[in-house]
Parts: sequence; structure tokens; C-alpha cells
Amino acid sequence: MSNATEYAVKVGDKEIVIDEKVLAVLREYLKTPMGLEELAEKLGLESWEEAYEFIKAIPAWILWTPPSMWKYRKEWIARSKSSQ
Repeated sequence: MSNATEYAVKVGDKEIVIDEKVLAVLREYLKTPMGLEELAEKLGLESWEEAYEFIKAIPAWILWTPPSMWKYRKEWIARSKSSQ
């Protein structure tokens, strides 16, 4: 499905588009002792405060979605929305 929904999380004046790369960084953050400073650096954010706001704003279902399943999850959601 080529018109799958794109998800983005707004942090300050920035908008971070959720894709496989961002999910891989988030999974690393969840599973290793990575600090917010390092997370901010990997996501291109200004400071640990922005990284903290990003973590607070991202829905948990996205946070725990494996990067390899992201494309299929978005397509499934798009199909279920169009059938309603």
C-alpha cells in the first residue's frame, strides 16, 4: 500500500518522522543503558530535554513496535481506517 500513513512526533518546533531508523534508535535506547544526551544526539535533537519530551510524546504502541514490523503495522492501520 503506497499511501500508508506517516507518523510524526512534534518536539518543540521540530517534527520527528517515525521510520525504521528512528525505531531502531528507540529500541537501542530501551534495551541498553543509553542516556538522554546520546538519544538526543542520535535523533538530531538539541538537548536531553528535547529527547525527554520526545519519549513522553511518542505512543507506547509505536515505541514497542520492532523496526522490521513498522511498514506492515502502518499498512494494517491504513487498511483498517479505510474499511470503517
